[in-house]
Amino acid sequence: MPSDDDAVPRRYAVAVTGAGPVRRRVAAGLRELAAVDQAIYSAVASTPTPSLDEPLRRLSNAANNSRLWLAIAAGLAVAGGGAGRRAAVRGTLAIGVTSALVNLYVKSLWIRPRPDRVGAGVPEQRDVRIPTSTSFPSGHAASGFAFASAVGRDQPGLGLALRFLAAAVAYSRVHTGVHYPGDVVAGALIGASTGQAVAGLVDRLPSARIPSQSSPVEAV
Repeated sequence: MPSDDDAVPRRYAVAVTGAGPVRRRVAAGLRELAAVDQAIYSAVASTPTPSLDEPLRRLSNAANNSRLWLAIAAGLAVAGGGAGRRAAVRGTLAIGVTSALVNLYVKSLWIRPRPDRVGAGVPEQRDVRIPTSTSFPSGHAASGFAFASAVGRDQPGLGLALRFLAAAVAYSRVHTGVHYPGDVVAGALIGASTGQAVAGLVDRLPSARIPSQSSPVEAV
């Protein structure tokens, strides 16, 4: 019996039956990518990692509803001075735009069911709440990379550290069994692109221009 993750590629295969060789190769490629995705997910699920299970479960939960990123943004706004406030604004707007894009649009384009973590043998110690939304792409990964990309616009060191944290959150979603690896990779790419775009747009607003050295804000 085919697994759920094969559903979309198989629908593509049916849609292109009788079509040209290029479309048939695309359909075959999608099936093979789905098989690789499933294999990696199964390997993660079946690998015992008792020392990692609890920290990754907590990290995954901390990023629910972007709470982790909003807390970091609040810290930047309070303690980071003018640059920190600008980074916090960029990052928060990037999260909002990315979440809307992913949840209201992208998820409706590719209806992929959540993984069967019980059938895959994901240990109970990793359990987190399974969202009711579809699996592709990962909203957690998208929001994390959007925030990191936006904050790193003019603070590359901090942006790099946040990208590592976003990658850990993205992996935690696979480790806890609620996403396939392909979901988090797609989410990360969408988030990084959207974060850069939002940061660029914010920087073009007159109120977002960096004050000069003689500005009272910078002199404090």
